[in-house]
Amino acid sequence: MSYLSLEQELKNNAYPGRGIVIGRTPDGAHAVTAYFIMGRSQNSRNRIFAEEGDGIRTQAFDPSKLEDPSLIIYAPVRVLGNDTIVTNGDQTDTVYEGLSSRLTFEQSLRSREFEPDAPNYTPRISGLLHVADGQFHYAMSILKSNQGDPSSCLRYTFTYENPKAGEGRFIHTYMHDGDPLPSFEGEPKIVDISGSIDEFAGMLWNSLNEDNKVSLFVRYIRISDGTFTTRIINKNQ
Repeated sequence: MSYLSLEQELKNNAYPGRGIVIGRTPDGAHAVTAYFIMGRSQNSRNRIFAEEGDGIRTQAFDPSKLEDPSLIIYAPVRVLGNDTIVTNGDQTDTVYEGLSSRLTFEQSLRSREFEPDAPNYTPRISGLLHVADGQFHYAMSILKSNQGDPSSCLRYTFTYENPKAGEGRFIHTYMHDGDPLPSFEGEPKIVDISGSIDEFAGMLWNSLNEDNKVSLFVRYIRISDGTFTTRIINKNQ
């Protein structure tokens, strides 16, 4: 099977918005996830990723320039036991609380929909990695408006059992730059996963549009025991 080049997917799209990648290293030993944020406004660009427990949280780089925190300050990554939750908004907390109450990933997101940022109605994209007993499975979700109509929410969940080594899936909020921004369409893209965590993180960061990129999170989780290694890159230092 041929995979899309993740490097080229990013280099050829100046504004995919926020994106989630989940997959498995070529040697099969590690589950991989990455999350990046981009921004066009000063408010969106005024952010960094900071570690918080086993996860991360967005923070204002310059608090004096923070305007509306409602859709830009949240915990993109949280860990609950053997599950790692990665999302582009505060639905991370919704999934965490749902899983804690024995709801499924899909059931947990039933209470949410796309973001209320008319006219873009930015999709909520989410991922869940489950690593336990030497096994790895994952799921991805997108909640989006019906072609810009906020009266209709389209809900899609994709699940991947025992994913292949060297294979990943990539989902992002926008097809490309625009006004309004067009929502992502179709299934998560099949992409290649390769290299060490530093090589993979470096490739992602260097492939994102220089003007619009803000922050990147990458995590490699050892499937045999659940231990993990994390890299965070922030444009604002």
